[in-house]
Amino acid sequence: MEEPTTNHYREGQEGEERDPESNNTLQSPLLLKRNRTLSTNHLAIIGTKVSHIESLDYEINENDLFKHDWRSRSREQVLQYVFMKWILALIVGLLTGVIATLINLAIENIAGFKLLAVAKFIKEERNFEGFLYFTGANLALTAFASILVVCFAPTAAGPGIPEIKAYLNGVDTPNMYGASTLIVKIFGSIGAVSAGLDLGKEGPLVHIGACLASLLGQGGPDNYRVKWRWMRYFNNDRDRRDLITCGAASGVCAAFRSPIGGVLFALEEVATWWRSALLWRTFFSTAVVVVVLRAFMEYCGSGNCGLFGQGGLIMFDVSSVTVTYHAMDLIPVVIIGVIGGVLGSLYNYLLHKVLRVYNLINEKGRGHKLLLSLAVSIFTSVCLYCLPFFVHCSPCDPSLPDSACPTNGRTGNFKQFNCPAGYYNDLASLLHTTNDDAVRNIFSTSTPTEFHPVSLLVFFGVYCILGLITFGIAVPSGLFLPIILMGSAYGRLLGMAMGPYTRIDQGLFSVLGAASLMAGSMRMTVSLCVIFLELTNNLLLLPITMLVLLISKTVGDAFNPSIYEIILHLKGLPFLDANPEPWMRTLTVAELADAKSPVITLCGVEKVSRIVEVLQNTTHNGFPVVDQGTVPPTGLPDGASELHGIILRAHLVAVLRKKWFLKEKRRTEDWEVRKVFTSIDLAERGFKIDEVLVTKDEMDMYVDLHPLTNTTPFTVLESLSVAKAMVLFRSVGLRHMLIVPKYQLTGVSPVVGILTRQDLLAHNILNAFPDIKSKERGKKGK
Repeated sequence: MEEPTTNHYREGQEGEERDPESNNTLQSPLLLKRNRTLSTNHLAIIGTKVSHIESLDYEINENDLFKHDWRSRSREQVLQYVFMKWILALIVGLLTGVIATLINLAIENIAGFKLLAVAKFIKEERNFEGFLYFTGANLALTAFASILVVCFAPTAAGPGIPEIKAYLNGVDTPNMYGASTLIVKIFGSIGAVSAGLDLGKEGPLVHIGACLASLLGQGGPDNYRVKWRWMRYFNNDRDRRDLITCGAASGVCAAFRSPIGGVLFALEEVATWWRSALLWRTFFSTAVVVVVLRAFMEYCGSGNCGLFGQGGLIMFDVSSVTVTYHAMDLIPVVIIGVIGGVLGSLYNYLLHKVLRVYNLINEKGRGHKLLLSLAVSIFTSVCLYCLPFFVHCSPCDPSLPDSACPTNGRTGNFKQFNCPAGYYNDLASLLHTTNDDAVRNIFSTSTPTEFHPVSLLVFFGVYCILGLITFGIAVPSGLFLPIILMGSAYGRLLGMAMGPYTRIDQGLFSVLGAASLMAGSMRMTVSLCVIFLELTNNLLLLPITMLVLLISKTVGDAFNPSIYEIILHLKGLPFLDANPEPWMRTLTVAELADAKSPVITLCGVEKVSRIVEVLQNTTHNGFPVVDQGTVPPTGLPDGASELHGIILRAHLVAVLRKKWFLKEKRRTEDWEVRKVFTSIDLAERGFKIDEVLVTKDEMDMYVDLHPLTNTTPFTVLESLSVAKAMVLFRSVGLRHMLIVPKYQLTGVSPVVGILTRQDLLAHNILNAFPDIKSKERGKKGK
């Protein structure tokens, strides 16, 4: 499905699918001012399945029950709420650190034993048997990861970062943070990374942290939730959003051992809404992760964890090199930045094409997904195993001890592979190792003659191809490490070319190349700069790293969006960008409302039959509540109508489930609603109108909607520009925005229309206004 969010419908068509957010009439009017086209279906690809998408309720629903609950909270309950926020942040960091360590431990040992066995086969010149063992082991590990994803949790495929961005932007992505997704993400990452596929565990760790935070916030999985009374405070989308932000930051910290980088990643890349209190909690979570990682590293460093201890969580340390540079060194730094921006945008473009092809393959069923994963695994194994046989052996540096060159173990810069004594295979040092060790080897400093240019070119070409075909298969995968490997290869090549003209070490050129390609593809700057500084443990790289990142991002932005924005678009997730289009300033929200069907309103005291009719014939989630014939304030004409607020669909279903009906049409007292409802009742979601049974006699009764109505909805004047409306909608995290008239006239509804997330998406507006669309196309053509 190429663009799931652009399936528009017009009034009067048979079999139309209604927009669950947009508020439309039950029947089409006989006369329309224009064809009403500004309404879309909430469909997006979640995992490998086209799913129904809804928005999240980040806005505080200030109805009478909420106000009473807030006023009645004691000081002890407020302290409990604050205390639980910090306790949950602590647990999120603790669990993320432990799980990240166990994932690294498993990967290091599984991949380590596999590579040691292959090295033994090659040493004994049983090359074909070694190939069969290497390919078979990788195929089994890939099949294990892919079967888990395909059969048990399709949403665990990929990195999960685009879906986290969408969630924190206000889009509810179904089944993305469940217990099954978490389990499959953990074991699938172990299998996929151990299989030698060109992917990393960094993206999955971010998703794992978010899953842990979501499960803790809701008290556990859906079927086994903890009914602890303190947990009721977090039974809302707003607090769960904060927890998932902490989880995402903890995941980045666990992946790179970078606490400040994790916080800045959450701020710069995934979070839409931020405040100082959230900053403190995310920093606290990442600090806990670092403490856990350091404790395990101390314990495993002495060999208590098998092969673990020399990889995985060890930094790519380049602190031993003294960084000195002069004015002439700025030229290769600028060149690296430009190359990173160009190659990063080219990588995004090609990956976009590959993912569209993979979507077509995935639509054919589970078998095709599994076969695609296995085919990629076989191709990867053939490349990694066979290519080192085609390069020449290099003699070891006489200054190095015999134990350092050559090596036959799992790690080491100078792998002997198929070479005689005293020689090493430089390409095998990069391909016959884990991805973490490959980065460590190519980042190695004070080794100007370690790698041959041809080997680096082969390595760069192979990982470009593998990076393009691996991302998108049905396994948990991350983009960080493949991009680092590609960038470090061309960075070291440029360092070799500039060797006589620069003082910068080749290993530092590798670091700059990796940073430039990540900035050119992901378009991050501040967080990426801090991550690389914490990763390499060399603050002297700060000035040139900043320059490279700024140049790469600027060049990349000139060609296409970031890779995560491309994935969001492919999946059809209705993500609101931070910057509105320029033409949105010439369009008003009244014109948007005119392009939609008239809004449905409910009376303050409404008949049960009317509520049932509205819920059964529409799927949208918010209804303005309007009181007709109220006594107006001084100066307004008699018969004026009052906009009391907006009521949510879930609250209307709760009223019908509780059967809170009145025999006569009247307003209720405060105590009457508190006798039947609590704030916990209104926080429940998931009930449908089809599950509610209403008798014929009950249909003639009434419901007082006033106590359940949010009396402080966000309203805007009809003259407001769409650009301002979009900025407000995104900044506050709204689900509905009411449009009110500029002039209040007798007999005119106090609500002009209602805007939702889908109404503010640029491509939906352009499809509703062909004139603007043709003008924009003309500008792009010129």
